[in-house]
Order: sequence, then C-alpha cells, then structure tokens
Amino acid sequence: MATTFKALKPEDKVLTRNILHESIPITGTMVSSSTYADNNIKNYSHGMFQSVYDYPYLSSSANHIFDITFGNSNLSSSANGDFSSSMSLTSESGSKRNVYAEMAQVLCGHFADGAIRPFDVSGSLSTTSYGDGLTKETGNKMRDVIFLNFARLLTKDEIKKGTFELEIGTARDSNFSGGGSAFGSTVKIKDTDAASSYKVNSPAGEFGVLKITDGTGTQLSASANSNVGLIFYQAGIVVLSGSVFRGRSASAPSGSGDKDSMGMLKESLDMTGNSVIGGVAGQYQAEAQRGLSIKFNSDAVRRRIKNISFNNTTELNSTVYFCRANAHEFNYSSNPTYLSGSEIRVRPAANADAEPVSYVTTVGLYGPNNEMLAVAKTSEPLKKSPSNELTLRVRLDY
Repeated sequence: MATTFKALKPEDKVLTRNILHESIPITGTMVSSSTYADNNIKNYSHGMFQSVYDYPYLSSSANHIFDITFGNSNLSSSANGDFSSSMSLTSESGSKRNVYAEMAQVLCGHFADGAIRPFDVSGSLSTTSYGDGLTKETGNKMRDVIFLNFARLLTKDEIKKGTFELEIGTARDSNFSGGGSAFGSTVKIKDTDAASSYKVNSPAGEFGVLKITDGTGTQLSASANSNVGLIFYQAGIVVLSGSVFRGRSASAPSGSGDKDSMGMLKESLDMTGNSVIGGVAGQYQAEAQRGLSIKFNSDAVRRRIKNISFNNTTELNSTVYFCRANAHEFNYSSNPTYLSGSEIRVRPAANADAEPVSYVTTVGLYGPNNEMLAVAKTSEPLKKSPSNELTLRVRLDY
C-alpha cells in the first residue's frame, strides 16, 4: 500500500543557530556627493536630519544607507572655554538639544532622578546624576555630537564588533568642493579591540568605544588611540564627538584654544569659499557646529567622509527536519499518470514482477490537521524502490 503521510518523531527535528557576516563598504565618492551631485541626499522640511541613499533618492532602485544629524547638550559656553562670545551660537539650538536629548535617552538612558544621562567619550555610563543632567556634566562628556544612523538594510541584526572603520579627510582646503585636497590627509576611526572589550550597560544593547587609530596628517584634535566616539552595535548608530574635527592652528591667537584646522566653515559648508557666519579660516570648531544649522553640519561632515566599512551580522535560526523514506515506504505514487490502466508506467512491461519504483521530487510538511505548512523541492528526481532508502534534509530558516 502506498504511503502518503509519515509522522515526524522528535529525533527527526533539530534546531540550529548560525551567525552570518557580510562585508559592507560605503565609498566616500557616493556619500560626499561627487558621484550624484547631491541627488542622492534627501533633506527634509523639518531640518532635523538628512538621509543618504546609494542612488538618486527619487529613483525606485535607490536604497537608504544612513541618516546623519547633529546635536549638542545644554552645557553653557563658559563650561567649554573654546568658543568666542562674539559668535551667534543660537542657530537651531532648540532642535540640536532635542536631537541630543532624544538620542541620549534612547542610547544612554536616565539617571535615577529622571535626568538624561549624556554621552561619555570613554563609554562610561555613570549612575550618579550631576543635579540637572545634561547641563552639569563635564569631563569626558560629549557636548557636540554627530550621529550616523545606519539603515537596517545594511546592519541586519547588528554591526560585527571590531570591524567598523570610518576614514575622514582632515586636510585644510580654502575652497572645498566635495573631494580633492580635503582628503590630502585623513584619519581612521575604528572600534579597536571592541570584540573583547565592548560594554553592555546601555539600554540599546552592546556598544564600543571609537578611537583614532592611525592617520596620514597631523591636523588632529586627539592623539593616536584616543577616544572620539561610541558605536552601538544592535542599534546601528555611530556617535562621533564633534571635537574630532578640531586641530591646532599655527596662526591661532595666543590663549584662543584649539582652532578648526579643517576650515570646516569655509570649505565644507559654503561651496563658494565664503564664510557662512562671517568668520575666517581658523574659527573654532564649536562655533562652526553650534552656530550653523543641522543641515550645514551634516553636509560638512558628510563631505569629509572618505570611506566607511563594517561587517554586519545576521542570526539565522533554522529547524532541520530529517524526512526518512525507509525501504518499504513511498515506493508508489498517487500521481494519476503513475498508472496506465492497472499497470505501473515506470515498471518494465516485460517484467510484471519487477519491484515498484517511484521518483521523489517534492517533500511537504503538514500540520496536525493535514494542512500544508511548507513545501520543498529536490534539485532532481530521486529514485526510490524497496531496495533503497532515502533521507531528505529539509531546513526552514527564520
């Protein structure tokens, strides 16, 4: 009698878990607009962030790569000591504080008294409130922050620890135009040693510290291996300190602090080379970032990105079913074409006593009420007769 259904036993089912990684390269020519002339950059009327696509964003084939925005905390100017009181630092100040606060409460959480815990460049999420949260944090707390929020299409389940690398141009160029000499000197920012030293006390999951590991120029705000930001692996978010764009200018007045040796105001923000807010090359990094809109800050950073690369991680959970056809099972077919009258078509007509033969092409998995839940096809028909047995491995991924 032909076997139609066979119940699977517990030992016929195995659960497996595999971790897959994919290399994700993002070239600076695409991000900095030298390829699509900003047609792949989407700006919004609210001005809170801008989105970067791998193709002109109006195209149906465009894929969202990441969002970029800028925020700063409520720290007063006197707490920094690194920007001039003559500059107007109020451009979108409320929006910038809102961006910072929103990202900080999601990624860093709150103190026991409800105050938002600010970003710390060393990754320290202290448990002690400084009274009124963002306004009182000093030391290693990041005040001016660039956020890169990568699309889930790229990061999948998470960014693989220890694989992130961001290369940015630091050369000073008096007429920056989206490439060229701005990349005459660069620095590379990596999550060095994160695979073994990542942190787990963020409400958003695991995160690591970003460090400047090597570079080709000397216009750096921080020495090699110094901390310049954080990366949140499951969230797919990079938090970069604005101070990474600060360097010492040889022409800076005595006592004026670190100047913006990148010329970020002139080159990155105003394509004509004219100062956007009335300053000259050598203005303070904090003045540039706080005195200009989120869009201008996003443009400035984006046009300094030379390359981004990382490996994503996909957790693949699978159930493997071993479907066994023993010698006496599945030797006949219920296909109407299997018979011609009372004769089996696939059995030689000259030998009526020959053993029956069937060819397996499909395996169906059914529920307890005989409803089909999944179906699998073989790459070619598999011969089955009383003289052989088959074991088909069916894998369901989810």
